[in-house]
Amino acid sequence: MTGRQADRSRVAAFFDIDGTLVRTTIVHYYAYFRRRRMSPSAAKVWYALFLSKCVFYLVLDRINRSWFNIVFYRNYRGMPAEDIRRQADDCFRSVMKPSLRREAVQRTAAHIRRGHEVVFVTGSIDFLVAPLARELGAGRVLAPTLVEHNGRFTGELDGPPVGEKEKARRIRQFAAQHDVDLSRSYAYGDSIADLPMLEAVGHPVAVSPDRGLAGVARRRDWPIEHWTCSACAEVAHG
Repeated sequence: MTGRQADRSRVAAFFDIDGTLVRTTIVHYYAYFRRRRMSPSAAKVWYALFLSKCVFYLVLDRINRSWFNIVFYRNYRGMPAEDIRRQADDCFRSVMKPSLRREAVQRTAAHIRRGHEVVFVTGSIDFLVAPLARELGAGRVLAPTLVEHNGRFTGELDGPPVGEKEKARRIRQFAAQHDVDLSRSYAYGDSIADLPMLEAVGHPVAVSPDRGLAGVARRRDWPIEHWTCSACAEVAHG
């Protein structure tokens, strides 16, 4: 790409969601939906049993984030798709927004003011993160979709989990389709699983990183930022 072509190309800012923009994970969203469908007493019993399973999920996540996503989303098998979708906004207000990081609001707004395309790249399900995208003004969301059959989720994804190398692949595909110059673009992630995404752009930023990503960021002299949670974060793009 020549200098003149680069000047005409667009710049994008790619954001991981869970652990970066918000402190929540796909586990929190699923627990919200399940507990809403139970009586308070039944929900307490279920939650106690579910917490014991979370040890397994935590280990699996550390081994391979994509495997974890595949296994975890099987929990949605048999759940009514339309009912769950209707509850997405409530899940956002109750679970995600209180965990929204203050700097996430500020940084996405700053990129929008600069004319950059804000793109969310996440392993969370598309309809779950749509309210956050609207709240922060993200123009695009690269996320997986849960497969449905006869009005219920099957627990399977419509394609590979959006994690690790798949995040980088989707970013490169998006850049090719929308004339985005990745060498001038930004990416934000918190986990070593986000490394391929961060490596795909010219301006990677490690946000409140785990030990693995922090070590890589220090060795490569990438910016490391520690973002704080704000239960009353206000969105302002002006």
